[in-house]
Amino acid sequence: GAGVAGLTAAARLAEGGARVCVLAKGVGSTHLAPGTIGVLGYDPERVEKPADALPGFIAAHPDHPYALFGADAVAPALEWFADRVEAGPQPGYKYTGGLERNHFLPTAVGALRPSALVPETMAAGDTNAPVCVVGLPVLRDFYASLCAGNLRRGGIEARAVEIEVEVGRVEANALGLARRFDDPAFRAAFAGRLALLLRPGERVAMPAILGLRDPHGAWSDIQRRLGGPVFEVPTLPPSVPGIRVYNALVAALRAAGARLIVGAEALGVEREGERVTAVRAHTSGHDTLFSARWVVLATGGFASGAITLGSDWQPHETIVGLALRGMPAPGEPRFAGDYFGPQPMSNVGVAVDSGLLAEGTENVFVAGAALPGAVPWREGSGEGIALASGHCVAQSVREREGAAAAA
Repeated sequence: GAGVAGLTAAARLAEGGARVCVLAKGVGSTHLAPGTIGVLGYDPERVEKPADALPGFIAAHPDHPYALFGADAVAPALEWFADRVEAGPQPGYKYTGGLERNHFLPTAVGALRPSALVPETMAAGDTNAPVCVVGLPVLRDFYASLCAGNLRRGGIEARAVEIEVEVGRVEANALGLARRFDDPAFRAAFAGRLALLLRPGERVAMPAILGLRDPHGAWSDIQRRLGGPVFEVPTLPPSVPGIRVYNALVAALRAAGARLIVGAEALGVEREGERVTAVRAHTSGHDTLFSARWVVLATGGFASGAITLGSDWQPHETIVGLALRGMPAPGEPRFAGDYFGPQPMSNVGVAVDSGLLAEGTENVFVAGAALPGAVPWREGSGEGIALASGHCVAQSVREREGAAAAA
């Protein structure tokens, strides 16, 4: 899998000297995600300080992934991630924050989303100062008036303006516009027109399109030209900040000498007893066996199709056939009628031990959304689980490899 969990585990293993190959049907959830790192946003009320809330959350949720590897595993994973982004292919681009407090940043609909670690290009969103939300009519999935209206309902002085830009038809989306904002001349023309519409003391909220190749340069240049704080607001997919995360993790992976094959759909495995000896994947028009001493499963859960529900109403892990945990008891409802309410089936994931080793196997580890017991969209925990579990899986593999070598 090539989401945050899979790429983190792979890069960490490669940095430790392992020979690593990542198989992925396609890019992971990074291109759908806002690019912020949520660790714990709700419990169930809004969490201000994740570091203070995590121990109690773990005690109250002993089946949660955080309970497997502990609160102490989260901070090193965040630090590793921030370091790799800063050292990555986007010069000067970095993340800010940590577990000390959550940032509450506007979403595209004007709600405030809690995140522990955020791109520097979004950090100025974490205040109640007046804000001007900028829309671009060609970006049809970002409605500045909707965002500003909901911010006003939340007590923040906000208004919306729109700036027309001339772009080609294929550029009329977040990714295409981000590439245009990498161009200094385009930025200068845009900022010159926007400056005429701003009021003194306003922050500027932009859709997250301020550069793909050089977001730090684009954001810094726009701020300098406007003379005040500018921050990005995540848009509907494709998510430019999420693509930046993917690019940074892939760069870390390749810098460590690992191999990434996108377009390789894992179909099954070869076994010798409880040990998986190879993964069978379809790539380049045929099936190929990839031999491995250790396997990390970071393919996601129901949303990605890595776990499915059969006609017998039983869930199944689709590649290895691993045992699952978190199923509602017989006779208990699997789904709830309230769309936004708790869905019992959302807790289902691969059964693992404290080292994230899948039950019934000797060498298959699990990371990310395939783990049971979490409801990331309600908890605001998805990215934290992905990073920390990927980090911990790499450590578990190294420890077991060392023990095997010593024996």
